[in-house]
Amino acid sequence: MSKPWDDRQKDLLLPALDQIIDMGHPRVRLAALIDWNVLNERFGSVCQAGSGQPGLPTRLIAGLFILKHMHDLSDEALCARWIENPYYQHFCGELSFCHRLPFDRSSMTRWRQRLGEEQLVALIQESLSVARKTGAIGAKDLERVVVDTTVQPKAVAHPTDARLMHRAIVKLVGLARRNRVPLRQSYLRLAKRAAIMVGRYTHAHQFKRARRQLKFLRTRLGRIIRDIRRKIDGDTALEARFGPLLGLAQQVRSQDQHQRGPKVYALHAPEVECIGKGKARAPYELMAWTTPALSGNIKPRQEKEHKPCPLRTLSRSVSI
Repeated sequence: MSKPWDDRQKDLLLPALDQIIDMGHPRVRLAALIDWNVLNERFGSVCQAGSGQPGLPTRLIAGLFILKHMHDLSDEALCARWIENPYYQHFCGELSFCHRLPFDRSSMTRWRQRLGEEQLVALIQESLSVARKTGAIGAKDLERVVVDTTVQPKAVAHPTDARLMHRAIVKLVGLARRNRVPLRQSYLRLAKRAAIMVGRYTHAHQFKRARRQLKFLRTRLGRIIRDIRRKIDGDTALEARFGPLLGLAQQVRSQDQHQRGPKVYALHAPEVECIGKGKARAPYELMAWTTPALSGNIKPRQEKEHKPCPLRTLSRSVSI
């Protein structure tokens, strides 16, 4: 997709919005105070210049996101109101009244997936700038920051030693193939069968056989780790590429059920912790510690650490 650009013009056959709406309406005055050029630069940075259909106008996307959160609407409800509300259309930069949506509802989902922290920071900064212009908040209101530490649930499958070691083998073999690192043996077929048999033997209360299959997985994972390390020894680029995954795989191989300290519960999200919150329905939950905060330059930040102290986490999250 190429860079978004705004080519909207007044339609001679349709009524102009500025002639049918009250220009003193609060939403019209709010649209005049927002610096749309700043949002255009930040939102347009996620699209690369090149061939392809241009993206939707950034003012349309930014306006839709602002309206969605202002009125706490779903995507379906927002689109339904946008068609029948001329003030919504004017806020999003339309010049003439539209009887049909100029975009597909799925475009909002794609833009949400495309936007990063920098673009969301721009929305927060612009909202605070408008609040300062209108007098809704003053400099004294920004001297104090209210912040708290919390945990964020993670969509992680139930972690078992067999599942984690099998996933580590699959990921290491896949990364080796993508980088054309020849392995002596991949063990993919044998590891998959061993991971299945661990679950079956455990269900049948045949724990000695289950431990034997688990040992088989641990041995094969160790062989793959050592094989990859021998093949990439001396290659700085490959060592940097394989380093994080090799470290996680080695930790998965060596960790024990009763050990103290950090553990790996998911290879794709190593920051996940097993936290007991005292719930009867879920004694333990897989979550990540996060601290959404506003620093001195009004930038939200998230801090993650293993078993954090709230005071230590908050002190690093806020810089004034």
